[in-house]
Amino acid sequence: MMSIILLYATIIFYFIMAFSFFQKWLDFFIADAEMSSEERVFSMIILVIATVFWPVIVPLAYLEVLKFHQKHKEVIDSLLISSRSRLQDK
Repeated sequence: MMSIILLYATIIFYFIMAFSFFQKWLDFFIADAEMSSEERVFSMIILVIATVFWPVIVPLAYLEVLKFHQKHKEVIDSLLISSRSRLQDK
């Protein structure tokens, strides 16, 4: 009984997260006005694939963000420091 509840909870969580990612990623695609119709079709295919495989895609994307942050750490830190100082000046 408990394993069935856990299975249903996992499935519900998967679909809630998939819907959430699909909705957010669709907003990004719709907001891009420079895409051609061919690029939009290709993007929709990628969107569906990414939504189905979000348990794999999201951690990989997070690793890419971490790698980018490590590579450009000094630039990011200097931008954060300058923005904080501007906020304190106001």
